[in-house]
Amino acid sequence: MDLDIFDFYDKMEKNNIMLSFKGDITSELLTSILQIMESKMDTMEESPKIKKKVYNILVECLQNLYHHIDENPIASANGEKDKTAIFMIVKEGDKYSIITGNYMYNDSVSLMKGRLEKINAMSKDELKEYYKEVLNNGEMSEKGGGGLGMIDIARKSGKPLEFQFHPVDSKHSFFSLNINIAQ
Repeated sequence: MDLDIFDFYDKMEKNNIMLSFKGDITSELLTSILQIMESKMDTMEESPKIKKKVYNILVECLQNLYHHIDENPIASANGEKDKTAIFMIVKEGDKYSIITGNYMYNDSVSLMKGRLEKINAMSKDELKEYYKEVLNNGEMSEKGGGGLGMIDIARKSGKPLEFQFHPVDSKHSFFSLNINIAQ
């Protein structure tokens, strides 16, 4: 294996990556990540407003990964049951970005893309009303979610959700989501 750890470190420094993780998403991991970020933001003496915003959005992002991740087709091809994901937290100036990535089934892509485009097309007030509407309709997805997570992320960040779907094979795509958070 030709792996240069300094090269990784250097890229993380140059790209202002505060925290990066690739692997299996567990409830213990979620707790640890949230504690680490809370501690880092305290050390950096961030304002309570930005700390709350980043923390709340990070909770939603990590919960989405934990509850909605599909199997990794590469691991599955090797006979393993693997639901890995990746996420990074980047800080540039007074702006944070939370970037996540995970595999999903192709038959879910068009529905997800439609939901995200709908959310991005809404104003702040429309998002608030849509949140209430989804909350009150009581519908649940196959994985137990009501669809509130992405709406909540968009409301709290105040920015459009940046996303991409990368086709992997006939059954899977890789979904990447970038949430920008500013003061």
